[in-house]
Amino acid sequence: AGVEGKHCRIRAPLIAWSKERIVREGMALGVDYGMTVSCYQADGEGRACGKCDACRLRRAGFEAAGVPDPTRYR
Repeated sequence: AGVEGKHCRIRAPLIAWSKERIVREGMALGVDYGMTVSCYQADGEGRACGKCDACRLRRAGFEAAGVPDPTRYR
């Protein structure tokens, strides 16, 4: 967020990457995807709904990468 009258710069280096590429790169870097949540409606325990756009895109990315999705779904 910026302050009125001040400039800010937003960097989003992964914006053009596919979810598959993000998953593969994360695996190569040792990311523990079990500690991440993408769901718009995750519950208090971090369990994902499995139905929102973020959940569907995440599942598709893991599937395309050939990597098991460690997400805990409700």
